[in-house]
Amino acid sequence: MVVNGSGFAEDNIEATVNGTCDMYDAAVDASAPPHVVLDATRSGVVSDTVKTFTRALALPTFSASFGQENDIREWRDLTVSEEQYLVQLMPPADILVQAVRDIVSSQNITNAGVIFDDTFVMDHKYKSLLENLPCRHIITRAEETDDALRNQMKRLKEALLVYYFVVGSQNTIRKVLEAANAEKMFGKKYSWYTITKEEGPIGCGCDNSTVVALQPKIESTVAKKLADLKEDFALTAEPAVDTAFYFDYALRGIRAAATLVLDKKFEDFSFVTCANFDEDNQPTRQDLDLRTALMAVNQEDTFADIEWNGNGLSFVPYKMTMTRYQILRGKVDKVAGQKVLGDWMAGMPGALFFLKGFNLVDHQAITVYRVTTVQQPPFVMKKINEEGKEEFYGYCIDLIEEIRQIVDFEYELSEAPDGKFGNMDDNEEWNGMIKELIDKKAEVALAPLSVMAERENVVDFTVPYYDLVGITILMLKPKTPTSLFRFLTVLEPEVWGCILVAYAFTSVLLFLFDKFSPYSYQNNREKYIDDDEKREFSFKECLWFCMTSLTPQGGGEAPKNLSGRLVAATWWLFGFIIIASYTANLAAFLTVSRLDTPIESLDDLANQYKVQYAPMNGTATMTYFQRMEYIEKKFYEIWKDMSLNDSMSNVERAKLAVWDYPVSDKYTKMWQSMQEAGLPSDFDSALARVRASKSSSEGFAYLGDATDIRYQVLTNCDLQIVGEEFSRKPYAIAVQQGSPLKDQFNDAILKLLNQRKLEMLKERWWNQNPEKKVCEEENDQSDGISIENIGGVFIVIFVGIGLACITLAIEYWWYRQRKSPSVSDSARVLSVRQFTEKPSSDFSTEYKSNRRSDEGITAVGNAW
Repeated sequence: MVVNGSGFAEDNIEATVNGTCDMYDAAVDASAPPHVVLDATRSGVVSDTVKTFTRALALPTFSASFGQENDIREWRDLTVSEEQYLVQLMPPADILVQAVRDIVSSQNITNAGVIFDDTFVMDHKYKSLLENLPCRHIITRAEETDDALRNQMKRLKEALLVYYFVVGSQNTIRKVLEAANAEKMFGKKYSWYTITKEEGPIGCGCDNSTVVALQPKIESTVAKKLADLKEDFALTAEPAVDTAFYFDYALRGIRAAATLVLDKKFEDFSFVTCANFDEDNQPTRQDLDLRTALMAVNQEDTFADIEWNGNGLSFVPYKMTMTRYQILRGKVDKVAGQKVLGDWMAGMPGALFFLKGFNLVDHQAITVYRVTTVQQPPFVMKKINEEGKEEFYGYCIDLIEEIRQIVDFEYELSEAPDGKFGNMDDNEEWNGMIKELIDKKAEVALAPLSVMAERENVVDFTVPYYDLVGITILMLKPKTPTSLFRFLTVLEPEVWGCILVAYAFTSVLLFLFDKFSPYSYQNNREKYIDDDEKREFSFKECLWFCMTSLTPQGGGEAPKNLSGRLVAATWWLFGFIIIASYTANLAAFLTVSRLDTPIESLDDLANQYKVQYAPMNGTATMTYFQRMEYIEKKFYEIWKDMSLNDSMSNVERAKLAVWDYPVSDKYTKMWQSMQEAGLPSDFDSALARVRASKSSSEGFAYLGDATDIRYQVLTNCDLQIVGEEFSRKPYAIAVQQGSPLKDQFNDAILKLLNQRKLEMLKERWWNQNPEKKVCEEENDQSDGISIENIGGVFIVIFVGIGLACITLAIEYWWYRQRKSPSVSDSARVLSVRQFTEKPSSDFSTEYKSNRRSDEGITAVGNAW
């Protein structure tokens, strides 16, 4: 009795059971019951129904259904006697697909897409085919139409699968490969295998594709047997491997049944019809060993002898030839063309045998991920290399290189088209790198990307690779003005001018008073002849007196006359006031910059109006302030609705009757100020506005990511970070939602963290950054007066010494010029000699107005 399932509805169990029972009951009623049932059903409802039928009626059955151990559900948990007469042999399509498992295992493939058609049954393979292998896979039936098949390929591509196995007919293989070609799924990023029962070269209308095909190996002995089958039995059906299998299968079953008949195993065999079947008293067979009879059949099978290992494990060990096809413009390339790599011997497991010099290493897919990024120093930067090509470098580039060494993949790096990280607008539309991931244009977003709640709704983030980073303030560094003659700027030029005028005027007055006063020294020499200090106030001496009077050592001897002393006293009082005022103002002037109240926090920035501030348009910082403003507005509306709610009781209303609004409106005011100031469109314009500030207390302040601002301070000496960070978030790598890269990258980042390589990256790109500027330390005036501000005093000393040297030279020259004698000089010398030879006169210390000396020398009289 042969049951192949034809004529039965696959989803109609009742019709299948009735049809099978009618066939069987008719044979029993005709006294021609079946000695063995040849079950050629493939799988599904019909196959399960037949197996239930044969097991219940204890009919010897030789099945060629699809399924491995435990896949034949109705023949599970067979008794020892049942295993002897319920026998299953795996058909070619069931064992040949095991090549997928052997290739995945031997090549360490971590992801795979298996596309099959109706020539193979894969229903039971979804779980078992790649079971216990570390391979993420999708098994799917090939779509019928070209458009549907192309969409299917697109979905598999979006699932980040790079290894593909097409299991089916030559026609299905061609369609799948052409659909893959349309989706650009060939090249070094992808690896393609095909498994078919048909013979002949693989073909497709592909531009440039490489495919490794596994096809039945038809050796000379096998070819001769196939030819005999065609000639003797007119078996011309294709594929030949199926034709030969089912012929050998049926012949072996018939011969085994004949052996059992000859051995009189059916003499006491009772057949129970469906009508007489009693579920509580099912028939049993204790002495019928169909399995042994099948194994004992002396038969030379077409391809190879059967390996008997029990149901779900018995198969024909076919040989499959592995051939690599290079297809260019729809034809097999004449040069690279068609190369036989080796054979695969079917088994569980099977074995791969390669010809010398060949393997599948060159056919492995090179995993290439599309990485989108945004430039932000020092994480991602771009330069022109020695070859004149653009090259990315920075912290994130080093990070992805370290991850690549662990996960083993290649990547293609490109910038996001709009240069943005990714924000959502009011229509829930995204931009930047997040949009690239959502649109499947990139697999990885690599940048200093903050983890945000709305972003996590559309993409997946890895574990953080960087510390928490917040928002901070960038401002122009205050510059303390320095001047070597800063001590002169204490007083205004007009004051200095008035002091000089007063100095000159006082000196002239002293000179005149001393010259014309009858009580001055020069007019009373005899009176002061015995004084130790005899100072004649010439104009030069007056200038010197007024100058030295302003110094700590004083001006020396004061004038003898009272009028001159009053002028001197007045000058001393004037000098004391001027020096005291100068000293006090000098100290205040040198410390006045410390009295300015600087901006040190966000609150300080919000509470002033001289410095404008704003974040860059379209950044996460802008989103933060915008949403904080929205939250404050929302809270105000809630509070207002509660306060004005008429349904509340007096007690509840009294609890809400506060004088002040309970929530701050700081961010509302700040957002309004930002809009009035105008948000910079890019970072360069923001820096330009900061540098255009007049001072640290008047100009523009930029709010942005702390790392971005920190790098600018690191590489510029005219900028500074102000205040503490706020709204801190971690940096992480983003991948497509549901992407397996998340777990792979997580493991890699944690390994790098344990190896302290992330700390090394920080050290390299921050403390050892080649762009780092060594800035001069800011002058801290609290430590004292700097040389820049007081150095002019030393210049005054050097100028004074220089003038003294020049004066010395002039004096020496003048002395040398006057040293040469002249006629007038000789007469004067002679008079002096004559005068010195006479007796000296006896001058009295008292002044005698009319007395003449005995020597005829007249005393100098008073001019008045």
